[in-house]
This record gives sequence, C-alpha cells and structure tokens, in this order.
Amino acid sequence: MSSSRTDVTMEQREVDVVVMGSGGGGLLAALTAARAGARVALVEKASTIGGTTAVSGGVIWVPCNHRMAEAGVTDSREQALTYMTRIADGRVPTALLERYLDVAPEMARFVEAETEVQFTAMPHYPDYHPEFPGGSQGGRSLDNGLFDTTTLGAWQSKLRKNPITGRMPITIPEAMGWGVFWNPFGAPYQEVSARAKAGVVHGGAGLCGKLLKALLAAGVEPMLDTPGERLVVQSGRVVGLDVLHQGVPMQLRARRGVILASGGFEWNEAYRKAFLPLELTHPVSPPQNTGDGLRMAMSVGAELGNMGEAWWTPAVALPDETYDGAPLYRSEFSVRCLPHSLLVNRRGQRFTNESHNYNDMTKPYFHHDPVAYDRPNVPGFLIVDQQYLDKYVLITAVKGRPLPDWLVVADTLAALAEKLGVDPAGLAATVERFNGFARSGVDLDFRRGESAFDRFYGDPRQLEQGGNPSLGTLEKAPFYAVRLHPGAMGTKGGPKTDEHGRVLRAEGGVVEGLYAVGNAAASMMGPGYPGAGATIGASMTFGYLAAKHAVGRA
Repeated sequence: MSSSRTDVTMEQREVDVVVMGSGGGGLLAALTAARAGARVALVEKASTIGGTTAVSGGVIWVPCNHRMAEAGVTDSREQALTYMTRIADGRVPTALLERYLDVAPEMARFVEAETEVQFTAMPHYPDYHPEFPGGSQGGRSLDNGLFDTTTLGAWQSKLRKNPITGRMPITIPEAMGWGVFWNPFGAPYQEVSARAKAGVVHGGAGLCGKLLKALLAAGVEPMLDTPGERLVVQSGRVVGLDVLHQGVPMQLRARRGVILASGGFEWNEAYRKAFLPLELTHPVSPPQNTGDGLRMAMSVGAELGNMGEAWWTPAVALPDETYDGAPLYRSEFSVRCLPHSLLVNRRGQRFTNESHNYNDMTKPYFHHDPVAYDRPNVPGFLIVDQQYLDKYVLITAVKGRPLPDWLVVADTLAALAEKLGVDPAGLAATVERFNGFARSGVDLDFRRGESAFDRFYGDPRQLEQGGNPSLGTLEKAPFYAVRLHPGAMGTKGGPKTDEHGRVLRAEGGVVEGLYAVGNAAASMMGPGYPGAGATIGASMTFGYLAAKHAVGRA
C-alpha cells in the first residue's frame, strides 16, 4: 500500500536519505549522512536556507562540552541529569535525557571537525534556572562565532538573515563584554557596521552558513522552494517523500530513511487552536513553519506528545513590519529585564517576574479567569519611566531622537492607564508597591533579580551601590508603554521519537524509515527550557543521531 501520488509521469529521484527542512537539525542531519557516504536530498520549503535556526542567537546548549575547560568551568553528567530531570517536569523518558547528555558533546566535536565552526563556552552565561539543583552559572551554552557569507559564492544570497539584528553582527561574548544590553551605545558600531557591509553574519545565520558551506563541499545542494507534500509508504515503511520542486511534482525515493526537520506548527492557525493552551497570535519564527512534518507524521499513525507546549517568549508587534510576506513579530529578551520597568495586565497588576527567562515568564499569560471567562493577562503592558529612556533603548525608542509613533506616552500614570485601557487605581497601587521593592532591592511578589539569570540582562552598575540590577523605581515623568503579547519561537510538540530519532507509532513500535527532529518532534525538553541553545542543541543532536541510524540501517 502506498500513500503517495500515482502520477506515472512524475519525476523520481532515488537517494539514501531525504531530509525535509534546513534549520540546524536538518543541515547537520544531511551533513552527517553525506559524510558517512550516503546520497542525500535536502528539501526546503522557503527560498532561503536556515529556517528558525537562522533567525536565532545560534547558541547550542551542551552540558559537559569539550570547551568548558578553556573557560574554567567544570560540569558533570550527574549534575546535568539532575537539572534536566527537574526542567522536564516528569514528562520525558529518562532514556532520552541521558541520550542527549551522552551524545550532545560528541555532536559538538563532530561539528567542529567537519565545519568551520569553532565553539566558545561562555562562563558567565547562566542556565535559565541556575538556582535549581544541578543548574550551572555558565559554560553549557556555546557560541559559534562570526561567518563570512562571501565564501558561500552563489549561495550567499540564499542564506536566511535575522530581520532585526542581521545588520549588526555581534557575537554573544562580544555583546556581554561590551555590555550592550545595559549600555546600548557601548559597542564599536562603526566596526560592527563594517562587518555587515563586508557580508559577515552572526548567531544562527552564522551557524547555518557554516553548516551549509560544509554541506555544499560534501556534494549536497539543497532544493529550495520545495515543500514536502506527503510521505511515500509501502508495506508500512516510509520509503520516500513527494514534493513540489519549484512548483513541479517530484518523488524522492529514500532507501534508508526520511528525516522530518521542518519546524513546528506555530504559523498554522488550525493546529494552534487545536493544541495550544491559548491562541498564539504572535509567532516570532519564519512563517513557513505550518506543521507540515506534524501532518505527515499523523498520516502514518505517529504517537504525539508535548502538543500543548512551545518555546514561549513575549513578543512585540511594531506597525507595518513584515517578513516573508507575513507580519514580523519581535521576541523581547532584554528590555523588560532592565531597571525602571514593570509588566502589568488590564487590571494594572503585575503577573510575572519580568526578568525571568522568556519561556517561563510568558506562561502566566495563560491564566484564565473563570468568572470573567477571559485571560486578563493578554496582552501585557510593559511600562517604563523617563529614567529608563535616559539610560537605555526601548526597542526602537532612543533618547534624543523623535519618539516612534507606536510608543504610548503620558505625563501621569493615570493618563497612561486611560490610553492603554488599564485600571488606573490598580496601576497606581502596583507602581507604589513596586517602587518600595525597587528601593529595598527585594521583590517580595515575584523575586525579580534573585536568580543569576534575572541579573544577566540587568544593569550591573546598580550592584556598585548595593542595589538590585533588575529593579528601579518608576517615578520620573513622562511614562511610556508598549504591549507585550504572548509569542513563541516555535512549537515543541509532535511525534514522539526514540533514542535514535525514529518516530513511534501510536499502536506501538516505530514507523520504519521515518525520523523527526527539532520542532518537528515532541521535544525531549518537555515543558522546560534548560538554557540558551537548548532548542538548537536538541535539534542538532537528534539530527546527528537520526542520520547515523538511517545510514547504518540495513
């Protein structure tokens, strides 16, 4: 029995491994298979390479990695397993956690050996919950450095760039050293601008560029503008993938396996409404992530998991910004973490720790009021005062320049509340209480600034006066506000997989010949987010494993 097209005129190509998706997991899966001698076809729905990885920070999270010693950091498998078990909240088999911890360091070494990537451990970049048992104050997150895209030749223009930070290529170690989060004018911007003009990129674009360069050198040219249509199944085994290659139907026969690495379903309205705990209206990933891999996995009876979870982040929507023909939504990582800022709901009340990691601080948006039968925390309103704007940059609002039209401004808190549709009495009471916390340096409501990660994006200058780097009063007019929506960098639910990345059947056993990695699979992180780069780290680790297993399969 076959679930493919029956058009006998369709062009067919036969390879060993078909990979669908060109993010970090897909690129590394293709490279791993090619280096093992397999013939590989990599298909990408978009007209550019890199997927969600390319617009990310490009960091990978790897406990016990080989670069830690250079940074003066020690780690242990036992500590990492204790930490990951807590983060996964009992929803992930221990065998998958152990598999990740055992193979991720090997994967990182493979990437360095086969590409231009040279990772750098960041000793002062803490895990997202460093205070948990087994958590680390730094060293597990690896930066991949800069990349000269001119070395890609004709493929240079086909590498996806970050639409917001792509014009300012700065590595994360540089950003930390220059203090750009709290000292926005501290970077050598002329030098950085010159890099961009010379074709240099950073972060996820840099990582994908280096993987792409190695893949091209291995003889694999990705097929762009080639969405996957359906799996080809014979006698219960996946043996290929039907695609539309630049609008023309084609069947790719896969002797050894099909690897789904096509991202999540955050841009699929029907899937969002069916699976997520609230209507996700502000995904921050490329709009091609419409759940194609999920649809295919369901079509062959895959067992699903983690479907209500995503890599959550607060998001900002600025007027008229678009990306690949869809609205552009900006992840908000740092401005909410600085002093003289707080986040409130329509009642004027705080509802989360503003400085906490983006995944977990977004979850209180889900709260449902059973009496009003609504979600009072959607949207949230980030409020700052003139002290903030005197010191920092608020997205695109910069001191000394005309204020952007999207910024809500008022001379009093009451007037600001009226413009926002926020309860003025509630806001006044919240700011009064918050200012007391700011002066004492202790947030009794949400413990803001207590975790080392909270302080990571704070202003360290306040430590010199014995203050909390995450807290500051709101008392100097005028006052400013911007809406913060619950967004996501990608969904993290999909087919469950085993320790090789093989898709599991709902009725037991595996779907022979089918693998899923990254956001196209049920995340082995469960509801949690252990540290910067956990998304890409898991995707690349299981992409590496899936390719090795597929190529080694008889």
